Amino acid sequence: MTESELYRALGALTKNKGAWEDNIPYVSPLLAHESVKIKAKALWLLGEMGLQYPLSVKGSVGTIAAFRDDAEALLRERAVNTLGRIGRGSFSLIEPYWADLFRFADDEAAVRLSFIWASENIATNTPDPYAPYMPVFAELLRDSDEKVRMEAPEIFRVLGKRRPEFVAPYIEQLRKMSETDENRVVRIHCLGAIRAAASKGEAPAAVQ
Repeated sequence: MTESELYRALGALTKNKGAWEDNIPYVSPLLAHESVKIKAKALWLLGEMGLQYPLSVKGSVGTIAAFRDDAEALLRERAVNTLGRIGRGSFSLIEPYWADLFRFADDEAAVRLSFIWASENIATNTPDPYAPYMPVFAELLRDSDEKVRMEAPEIFRVLGKRRPEFVAPYIEQLRKMSETDENRVVRIHCLGAIRAAASKGEAPAAVQ
């Protein structure tokens, strides 16, 4: 099977969710494929499979985590995202690698973005470990990359729904951004974070 044929086959499998669990043993060995494109696709698909069937990907978690140190930014990006998806399904499976994920807040922009997504996924079901790490996300609110800045408020929204006390020290920063940031998506996402963390009767003003 050529690279293009294999990539198309993985694309078809992506759409066939009913076949995911049975095909984890087929996808996992592709992490050793010579093609970066195939490895990246396999990582992404294992993340989606791992969200639904975390115990079934348990044997591949170490291999997935090893891509955190790959020279290819795309593979670092996918590895971080995949750990996030699996971690949403079962935090215990990725816990040995969780604290190390925070170094990716200083990686390339696409990897920083993936780090935020991964954090949102994990924090959805396991918010408590994030308490001492909120300054990392506060720094990402001022990121030099616009896509990162657009996504950064979303981790505050996710955590605000679950642990509003984690977000409380940053409400004024978020409120100022919701009123003055030049990017409308940033303003909307900051407002969403405030709303998620707000108590009843503290409805914020609408974004213009």
